[in-house]
Amino acid sequence: MKMADSQDIEKGSSGSLYQPFFHKDEKQQNSHDNGNLFMVILCTFVAVMGSFEFGSSIGYSSPTQQGIMEELGMSSEEYSMFGSVLTIGAMAGSISCGRAADVIGRKGTMKMSSIISIAGWLIIYLSLGPLSLDVGRFLTGSGIGVNSYVVPVFIAEITPTHLRGALLTVHQVAIATGLLVAYAVGAFVSWRTLALTGMIPCAVMILGIYFIPDSPRWLAMVGCQAEFNAALQKLRGDTADVSREEAEIKDSLVTLQHLPKATVLDLFLKRNLRLLIIGVGLMVFQQFSGYNGVVFYANQIFTSAGVPPNVGSILYACLQIIVLSLGAVIIDKAGRRPLLMISASGMLLGSLLTAASFCLKEHELASDMGPMFTIIGIMIYMGSYCLGLGGIPWIVMSEIFPLHIKGIAGSLVTLVSWGGSWVVSFTFSFLMDWNSYGTFLMFAIFCVVAIVFIWKLVPETKGLTLEEIQASME
Repeated sequence: MKMADSQDIEKGSSGSLYQPFFHKDEKQQNSHDNGNLFMVILCTFVAVMGSFEFGSSIGYSSPTQQGIMEELGMSSEEYSMFGSVLTIGAMAGSISCGRAADVIGRKGTMKMSSIISIAGWLIIYLSLGPLSLDVGRFLTGSGIGVNSYVVPVFIAEITPTHLRGALLTVHQVAIATGLLVAYAVGAFVSWRTLALTGMIPCAVMILGIYFIPDSPRWLAMVGCQAEFNAALQKLRGDTADVSREEAEIKDSLVTLQHLPKATVLDLFLKRNLRLLIIGVGLMVFQQFSGYNGVVFYANQIFTSAGVPPNVGSILYACLQIIVLSLGAVIIDKAGRRPLLMISASGMLLGSLLTAASFCLKEHELASDMGPMFTIIGIMIYMGSYCLGLGGIPWIVMSEIFPLHIKGIAGSLVTLVSWGGSWVVSFTFSFLMDWNSYGTFLMFAIFCVVAIVFIWKLVPETKGLTLEEIQASME
C-alpha cells in the first residue's frame, strides 16, 4: 500500500483529480466478498425508506395547496408558513441527529425518525386548522432532518468499498422518487389521503429494521465485540473472510480510543479543521448555488413558458431520477471530484442561460424565445445539480469524518445544509423582485467559487475504505 505524496495532497495536483489518495493493488480492492450482497442491498433498501420519506415530505405541499386552503380557509401567508416550517423542523432534527446516532445507534436513530414522522403525518391528517398543520409539518421536518444525516452514514458504514458510491447515490434517487410519487399521487387524491400515504415508507423502515444488522463500525465503537463480528459477517456473507476488514476497523478504533471525548471545539483543531471546511463548504455551495430557490420558483417559470405547473413538476422529478440513476452507475468509476466539477460547471451554464433569458425578457428582446430559453437553462441547472452537488456532498460527509467526531461534525454539517436551504428559500422571491437576472448571476458566481473549492480542497475517495480515507486525510 502506497501513501500519496503529501505535496500532491496539499496542492491538489491535476493528477489527483481522478486518483484516490491511496493506490491499492487489484487483489486488495476486489477482496470484498460478493456472496451476500443481498443483505447489503436489503439494508440499503430499508435505510432509503427514510430518503423516500424525505422526498414525500418535501413534495407534499405542492399538490395539496389548493385543497388545504379551501377546506381549512387558510390564507396564502398561513400556507407559506405551513410549507416553510418543514425546513425549520429539519434544522431542529439536525441538531440532535449526530448525538442520537452515536448513542442509540444508526438503526435506533432511523426508527426514532420514522416514529416522529408518523406522528407528524397523523397530526396533519387529523388537522382542523393552521396550528395543528404546522405542528405536524414541523414533526415531519424533524424526521427528515435526522434522516438526511443518518441514512447516508449508515449506508457508508455497511457497504463494501467498491459499491459505496453507487449505493449512497440511491439515497438521492429515493428522495427524487418520493418527490415524484407525492406529485403524481397528490394529483388524484385528497390532501388527507396523501398524508396517510406518507406513513407507508416510515412503517416499512420500522418493520425492516428488525431484519438487518446495525453498523459494524458503530457496534465496534461502543464496545459490542460479539455483535460487531456477527454484523460484519452477516453483511459480507457466511463464508467470507472478513479478517482484513475487521482488523482495519479495530486498528482505526485503537487510535481513536486514545483521543479524549470529542466536543464541538475539537472540530476546530488543526487535524480536524480541514475536514470541517470540506464538509461545511460543500453544503454551503450545495445550498447557495440557489437550487432550493429555483425549485420554489419552478412552477412560475413553467407557467410563464406555457407548461402546466403539475406537468412541469412531474417532468422535473422524472429528470431527477434519470440523472441520479446515471450518477449511481458511474460514480464509483468516475469518482466524486470529477462529478462535482461537472455538476458545478453545468449549474454555472444553466444559471447564465437563465440570467440571459430574464435579461432579454426585462429589456423586451427576443420575447418569443425567452420562455423556452428559460426552460432550457433551468433544466440544465437542475440536471447538473442532481448529478453532483445534490447528493455527493452527503456522500463525502459520510466518508471523511472519523468515528469519534462523526456525530458532532455530521450534526453541524446537516444544520448548515438545512439552514442554507431555509435562507435561500426565504430570500429567493425578494431577490427575484429586486433583479431577476442579477439573482441568477449571483448563483453563477457561487458556482465559479464552488469549482475552485472542489479543485483545491475536496479529496477523491473512490475505491478506499473509510479507514483509509481517514488515514489519508491525516
